Amino acid sequence: MLDNLRGMAVFASVVGHGSFSGSARELGITTSAVSQQIRSLENELGVVLLHRSTRKLSLTEAGESFYEAAKDVVSAAEQGRIRVNQLRDELAGSLRIATTPELGVHHILPALSTWMAAHDDLSINYLADNHYVDMIDERIDIAVRMSPSIDDHALSSYPLTDVRQLLVASPQYLRQHPKIESPKDLSEHNLICIELTKDPAILELTQTETGKKTRIKMQSRMHTNNVFMATTLAKEGHGLIRVMEMDVRKELESGALVEVLTGYKLPSFVLYAVTLSREQQPAKIVRCLEVLKKYFQTN
Repeated sequence: MLDNLRGMAVFASVVGHGSFSGSARELGITTSAVSQQIRSLENELGVVLLHRSTRKLSLTEAGESFYEAAKDVVSAAEQGRIRVNQLRDELAGSLRIATTPELGVHHILPALSTWMAAHDDLSINYLADNHYVDMIDERIDIAVRMSPSIDDHALSSYPLTDVRQLLVASPQYLRQHPKIESPKDLSEHNLICIELTKDPAILELTQTETGKKTRIKMQSRMHTNNVFMATTLAKEGHGLIRVMEMDVRKELESGALVEVLTGYKLPSFVLYAVTLSREQQPAKIVRCLEVLKKYFQTN
């Protein structure tokens, strides 16, 4: 089938130029290669398409009929090429973005809102899920992921911002429970586990001044796989949560949640935008990455 399509393109070029040599110059191949393509096409079809003479070429009846089909195929291929170039070079078509619900609501949508409104030809599909998404199977253009590092060689990663983990609770909870002045005091408290990481009840704390590390497993009777749910439970005084600072920034600013053990720090992460590795990214992906980078640099 591929050889037939190539032969049809060569045939249409020969008829359009009225000669093998003119077609060869346009296609950048030799005259003998053009002749071979036509012979192979005729053999495949079992008909003669061109009458050849020393002065000119003329179409047979079968050739005239086949020429119309060949022109349509070449035209369709050219339109396809133009459309692909548009999708590569213009902000048009579909853009699929994968992120978590929390990042999507708090950061990705605010970051892209004005940009989306400015490009009506761009159709955007957001996949908001806390589970790992296969970028090839789901046809994802950009995934926004939180990770210490990205080690997949099939992916290109673009660091957006460093993200701190915090241990937080509501003022109400802290008033009604024993004081938390050192990691050992956590043994008297409940952790609301967000089950998106391995061993969510185990905390690794590093004292900021000395660098001394403490590993502690907290007790927990409430578990969830959703940051929104955990944040609500914490605000209502049901326990502490270990959470990304960017996910509770509004609650910290309003005082609905406060950080505990401020002299200690939990391991930090990097927020990445991730794409499939390729030599040339479509313009819509490049521009979207630029908007995301600018947002996180200024927020």
